[in-house]
Amino acid sequence: MTNTEIIQNNLIDKILMISNEEYLVALNNLISASPEGNQLVELTKEQELMLQMSENDIHFGKTISQNDLQIKTKKWLENKNH
Repeated sequence: MTNTEIIQNNLIDKILMISNEEYLVALNNLISASPEGNQLVELTKEQELMLQMSENDIHFGKTISQNDLQIKTKKWLENKNH
């Protein structure tokens, strides 16, 4: 995996953790204003696999609410830091 792909994946992970709508709108506007923000991006095989896995999870009802995810993440982070 290239350094660029690592950075992209890290950003995706961080964006998925953001629940503040105003912050997300501002971030979306920032990315959309970028000349590169409007270009099509070719996905890596790993990214395509992750998207397919997500689609399968949705299809089979293996999802949780945003609120439940935040609670689980908070507990996980608390346990990780102890």
